[in-house]
Amino acid sequence: MIRVDDLHMHFGGIRAVDGASLEIAKGSITGLIGPNGAGKTTLFNVIAGHYKPTSGHVYLDGEEITGLTPHELFAKGLLRTFQIAHEFSTLTVRENLMMVPGGQSGEGLWEAWFKGAKVRAEERDVRAKAEEVIDFLEISHVADELAGNLSGGQKKLLELGRTMMVDAKVVFLDEVGAGVNRTLLRTIGDAIQRLNQERGYTFCMIEHDMEFISRLCDPVIVMAEGAVLAQGSAAAVKADERVIEAYLGTGLKNKPEVVR
Repeated sequence: MIRVDDLHMHFGGIRAVDGASLEIAKGSITGLIGPNGAGKTTLFNVIAGHYKPTSGHVYLDGEEITGLTPHELFAKGLLRTFQIAHEFSTLTVRENLMMVPGGQSGEGLWEAWFKGAKVRAEERDVRAKAEEVIDFLEISHVADELAGNLSGGQKKLLELGRTMMVDAKVVFLDEVGAGVNRTLLRTIGDAIQRLNQERGYTFCMIEHDMEFISRLCDPVIVMAEGAVLAQGSAAAVKADERVIEAYLGTGLKNKPEVVR
């Protein structure tokens, strides 16, 4: 679904992404892990069109998308969420969901004034879709709550719900578990798995919670110093000497014996 070929993103002398190459298979839930500063979020930002890369190529389902803007990628079904949720805080959960689909007739002054029946019909369809998403995520108890009043975990669920309001091909999740309690994190994980299994969503997620990654992701890609360091199952990468070195600064071979 996604192929990244020798991608570089430099900020002056800082090589945030430095020759990264990877593939995200269609229908997979791929984990992206690595120490702070490894280039994970910058890689997401380049793929999702927030940065134009210094060099390299990005492909979506075989089509080159390098340098396309976020709204162009949105139209092609590539969406991303953020570590800090970007909700419309003064709108309700339902209204936040209804804002997502683009090209609604009611957004134009002419249609709003002279094609009221068409606008109302579209709004009914969008509202019905929002209700379906609310039911799927089991958040009907906060559907009429202002989004700004939600907990951090509920805001992450809302962001996931917004990706469901359009026909997403691939969704990039940036630390969906950050600041979320374990109970709500299980709910989010269940929703991701259901979207993957029942609706064919492809996911790639940055996450530091290895328990969460191990539960959901296969494969797991490890980044370090702007490039891909290792890839495999969660168990395999956790046992990889290079991964231990990148995270802890010392590999097993160099670890001193414990004096008892």
